[in-house]
Amino acid sequence: MNFVALDFETASGKRYSACSLALSIVRNDQIVDEFYSLINPHTDFFWRNIQVHGIHERDVADAPSFPAVWDHIKEFFTPDKLVIAHNNRFDNSVLKNTLEHYGIQPPAYQALDTLTTSRRLLPGLSNYKLNTVCDALSIDLHHHHNALDDAQACANILLYQGRHFSPQQLKPFIKVIG
Repeated sequence: MNFVALDFETASGKRYSACSLALSIVRNDQIVDEFYSLINPHTDFFWRNIQVHGIHERDVADAPSFPAVWDHIKEFFTPDKLVIAHNNRFDNSVLKNTLEHYGIQPPAYQALDTLTTSRRLLPGLSNYKLNTVCDALSIDLHHHHNALDDAQACANILLYQGRHFSPQQLKPFIKVIG
């Protein structure tokens, strides 16, 4: 399998307030590269978000804004590329809203949600939060809500599902974004 696992953390409930982003790049069923960046969202941070991910305004003061980060990652968001996330409605909406906030046209790409695949393919879990699915599959999740750790965990969930289920079982979960 070839895909990119995506995870965002946000400064607030505003979907354009991305304050960190990570990608885990998978080629031939192996994580071969990763990208992580703090992002200065140029907006206020909400205490609850800080409590979840631990990123403060001072941490991103010298970080690039999203357009600079986008220049490094946009090659992964093309119609022939698969981008996955755990609860991709959130991550896809953060990407879309952040791009629109900066006047950048959102791209078209293929997406798959490991939250949805886990609900369908792994019945019987108490819930389908990222940490619960990782525990059930014996996947290391070192620091939940660290974007890089979450992206790695998400990649490993789909790699597990790819080894244990047929491509025909995963294919219906792929949606086109944009």
